[in-house]
Amino acid sequence: MFTPALAEIRFGCGLSPDLQPKNSVEDMLRQLAGKDSMAQAHPIQDFDSFWPQMTAFGQLRRKRRKARGTDAYDGLNRQYNSMRRKARANRTRWFAQIILRHCQTKDGFRERLALFWGDHFTAQGKNGLVRTLGAPYVDTAIRPLVSGNFADLLISAVTHPFMLQYLDQHQSIGPNSRVAQRSDRPNGLNENLAREVLELHTLGVDGPYTQQDVGQLAELFTGLSFRLKTGFQFKANTAEPGPETVLGKEYGGNPAQLRSIHAVLRDLAIHPATADHIARKLVVHFVSDTPDPELVRHVAARFRDTNGDLAQVYAALLEHPAAWVPELRNVKPPLDFIASACRALAVRPAHLERTSPKNLNMRLVTPMILMGQRWERPNGPDGWPEQDTAWITPPSLAARIRWAMLAPRQLMNLLPPPESFVETSLGEYADGPVRFTARAAETQAEAIGLILSSPAFQRR
Repeated sequence: MFTPALAEIRFGCGLSPDLQPKNSVEDMLRQLAGKDSMAQAHPIQDFDSFWPQMTAFGQLRRKRRKARGTDAYDGLNRQYNSMRRKARANRTRWFAQIILRHCQTKDGFRERLALFWGDHFTAQGKNGLVRTLGAPYVDTAIRPLVSGNFADLLISAVTHPFMLQYLDQHQSIGPNSRVAQRSDRPNGLNENLAREVLELHTLGVDGPYTQQDVGQLAELFTGLSFRLKTGFQFKANTAEPGPETVLGKEYGGNPAQLRSIHAVLRDLAIHPATADHIARKLVVHFVSDTPDPELVRHVAARFRDTNGDLAQVYAALLEHPAAWVPELRNVKPPLDFIASACRALAVRPAHLERTSPKNLNMRLVTPMILMGQRWERPNGPDGWPEQDTAWITPPSLAARIRWAMLAPRQLMNLLPPPESFVETSLGEYADGPVRFTARAAETQAEAIGLILSSPAFQRR
């Protein structure tokens, strides 16, 4: 059952020498229900405030292109490259803020849930400055809703401009819409968003839907779009008029309205297959690649009974004995490994804030790529793999060991004594071999690196 160390390692950001672990499941849930102090202490720019800069960047890019071969080109090119450098630096700073949240939080479960749901609703910027906006998307559309109702979270993520541009939904035209009727050119219906909503976000890949459901949902989704100046927009002139039938239920009408889209998403959010899909994903992510069927059923039942009240769903996960098997089973993905190592080392905010974006990239972002995880750039809309085998490869393990040996000296001025570090970083999971390693290593830095490289620290 519950132990403080296991709570921090499996459901939080890892042990810290500065912060006391929670004493109970009730403490974990109480903290989650409270104020999101880390978002305030280590802020990431609000997506909506950054979005208008896309207009300015697009205008500058067009001016630059037209000015090729003229005297004005060099000045415009400098402005263009300056905007790109600033955007990349912002992105790196936002990554550092995420690491600091993991280091400083007393509410590690919230940080883990923000990563989990950000991955569940994977979206990526496809070009220009939009490529840098993954962190603002998660902080704006997902993080504030992680302990609310799943339907609200689903609507927020699915209709967000970042998701719409990633899956080309803003280019989807209803075949009988006003725009299609007036156009001499063929207009396409895009099924990307509809397919991912059914397959990934709600019912699951084996869910009870057909290709006809995908097509009907895609027609219902027409009209979902955005403007660079103002953000989300429902374009009635591109929306398919008339009713659509999804999973045997009729939605929409003439004229098409946004509320019909919200209605179908709310129904999908509380479908029994959605409960099963989300429950299994949560158990796999937090507990084991081979989830206990009873635990999955318990979490799914709470999802169904509460119509997707996520706070109650998490309570079901945390109250079940199968969630607290003492064996550490799941391998930490690279981001979680680096973040938990920084937390164990008690890396200070001042140190990362003083570090240049270039050095932050070298010390934190690039090593993650070598470990197999390019931040915010998973291979597809299904996000990062959960299977341990995805992270246990000879090159990625070598990269982890290399980072563990070198990075601590770069991230802090004074390394902790190995004998105390093995206790504060692993707690009850500091076994005989790793304790011996802490004592027998030739140097302090080597001892710290070996502790961070140990199987006990690599798993949760």
